[in-house]
Amino acid sequence: MDSPLLARPGAVGGQGVDAGVADHYGDPLREQRTALSDGAVVDRSHRGVVRVDGPDRLSWLHSLTSQHLTELPAGQWTEALVLSPHGHVEHHLTLVDDGSATWMHVEPGTAPALVGYLDSMRFMLRVEVADVSTSYAVLSRVGAEGGVHDELVSRESLVDAVDATALPLAGHGAFEALRVASGRPRLGFETDHRTIPHEVGWIGPAVHLDKGCYRGQETVARVHNLGRPPRRLVLLHLDGTQDTLPPPHTPVELDDRAVGFLGTAVHHAELGPIALAVIKRQTADDAHLTVAGMAAKAERLVDA
Repeated sequence: MDSPLLARPGAVGGQGVDAGVADHYGDPLREQRTALSDGAVVDRSHRGVVRVDGPDRLSWLHSLTSQHLTELPAGQWTEALVLSPHGHVEHHLTLVDDGSATWMHVEPGTAPALVGYLDSMRFMLRVEVADVSTSYAVLSRVGAEGGVHDELVSRESLVDAVDATALPLAGHGAFEALRVASGRPRLGFETDHRTIPHEVGWIGPAVHLDKGCYRGQETVARVHNLGRPPRRLVLLHLDGTQDTLPPPHTPVELDDRAVGFLGTAVHHAELGPIALAVIKRQTADDAHLTVAGMAAKAERLVDA
C-alpha cells in the first residue's frame, strides 16, 4: 500500500522494494543533515508487520530463532534471525514484546513467507501468528548518533503519529544513508542465499551465542569457533566519478575479477558516495577495488 505521507509536498517515491514510501521530500541531503543534527522521523510503513499471540510465544520464538527471547523484557526491542538448516540467513526480524503479544517487522514483501514458516512450526503450542501489515505500520526516529527507535502505529493514525513526534519528516533515503554509514546490513541488500550471520556483523545484535538449540546453530558455532567466515562486510568509499550509483549485487572487482558484491550505495551528506559491500575474507584491506568502473577503498567493518 502507498503511504499517505506520499501526499506531502515535494515527496518523491522510493524504488524497488522501497516503493510505497517517500525516498525524500525534495532535498535528500538536507534531510540527512537534519537527521544527524536534530533527529528526524522516517516513514517505513512499507515494511511487513507480524504479530504472535499466546502464552508460549517467547519460548517458542526462542526455539526457532537465533536470539535469546525467553526473558525478553516488555518494551525492549531486539533483533533475531531465522536460519536455514545450513546456517544461511532466511529472515531478519526486528521485534518487541508488549507483555501480551510479540510484534516484529521485516523486509517488504517477506511477511507472508515468514508467517508460513512460523505456522508450520506451531505444533501443539499455544501461539497464534498473524500478518498484520495492512493494519500496522513502522515509524522510525533517527538521531544524531545514528541510533534508531522504532514504533508500531495503526495505519489509520500514521499521519497523526508523525505529526505528534514534533520531529521533522525525512525520507527513507536519509534512513538508508545513515544505515550505510553506521555499517548496519539489510536483508536482500547486503545478503544473498549464501550469507551466514558472521559475514555481516549479526553475531551479537541478532545472534545470541549462549542459548539452546535452533535451526542453523551448528554452522553458527562452528564458524564462530574457527573464526574463518568466507566473506566480510566492508564500507566502500567510492571515487564519485559517476552521478548514478550502481544497484545492489553489482560485482566488486579486484584486477578485473569479482571478489564480492555491492550492497547499498548512497550519497551521504558528509561522507560523499559510500556503499556497503560483502567481499572475500582474504581480500587485503588496501586492495584497489572497482565497482562498475569506479575506484573504491574498503574500510573494515567485520573482522576477517
